[in-house]
Amino acid sequence: MSLFNVFNISGSAMSAQAQRLNTVASNLANADSATSANGTPYKSKQVVFSAIPSKSADASGVKVTKVVEDNSPPRMLYDPKHPLANDKGYVSMPNVNVTEEMVNMISASRAYQNNVETMNAAKTMLMKTLSIGQS
Repeated sequence: MSLFNVFNISGSAMSAQAQRLNTVASNLANADSATSANGTPYKSKQVVFSAIPSKSADASGVKVTKVVEDNSPPRMLYDPKHPLANDKGYVSMPNVNVTEEMVNMISASRAYQNNVETMNAAKTMLMKTLSIGQS
């Protein structure tokens, strides 16, 4: 495995983690919305990753396979004065768990940072390798 493959692998992982961060941001932004664009409560979304085998030199790393919706039931909030309340006074709210989303955000940002550090370490090793020939 070439040292240059590190850049492909880390770059693909950074791209995947960036998409994960965007999904988390979308979930957090809609955590308190009573309705989504289609009129139903927003459903939490999660990113599914898959590994790209490193059998070929140009195709290795991580990719986002799909973004799936959480099909758990909506959170029921008692607010009889809300315009979207049902006959019992409950409003269907998104099934977003803010605590889990914050943990996902921290995890994704740390994974992104680790890949940046990996790329920097590989760059430093390549620079040192090139400087050996100059001495």
